[in-house]
Amino acid sequence: MEARIMPSADVDERAQLGEGTTIWHLAQVREHAKLGRNCIVGRGAYVGTGVEIGDNCKLQNYALVYEPAKLEDGVFIGPAAVLTNDIYPRSIDPSGKLKRGDDWEAKGVTVREGAAVGARAVIVAGVTVGRWAMVAAGAVVTKDVPDFALVAGVPARRIKWVGKAGVPLEETGPDRWRCPRTGAEYMEKDGTLSEVSEQ
Repeated sequence: MEARIMPSADVDERAQLGEGTTIWHLAQVREHAKLGRNCIVGRGAYVGTGVEIGDNCKLQNYALVYEPAKLEDGVFIGPAAVLTNDIYPRSIDPSGKLKRGDDWEAKGVTVREGAAVGARAVIVAGVTVGRWAMVAAGAVVTKDVPDFALVAGVPARRIKWVGKAGVPLEETGPDRWRCPRTGAEYMEKDGTLSEVSEQ
């Protein structure tokens, strides 16, 4: 099935869209962006130049994904979430001259497989959100998020562990966790969490 683009969307002809991907009204996909199969880019969302998005990703309405972000398969970006690309943003340089694209180096956000970013969250340039992690709505993420971590707050900090279903895990023993929805078992070691089957 070919990609579907709504008439009011602005998709550069140099962008690559995978089969089954839908670009909704007023969304913008810039030049050289690469979107995988079966993605959804919601109303008014923005995908920057050269951004790479895997298969089965969802960018909800008005999400802003600035270059050179990389989203792996199965990533969810909530409504009005922002993935930034400038650690020290300025409109002008110290002399007062308007800065242009060549006057700074963009640092992209990386969002690993299956991770979710909640509504109106902000991910600061250069941060990596780990596999199957979850960023709570309204959080401001200033440092890397471990796999399976649920982070919240300003600045964001880990408050729980979550499984692949997104549900907070239940502690079953020292450094042992279980998903109440799927029954999957997890082990914590040195501040990182992994599925027992992945050991």
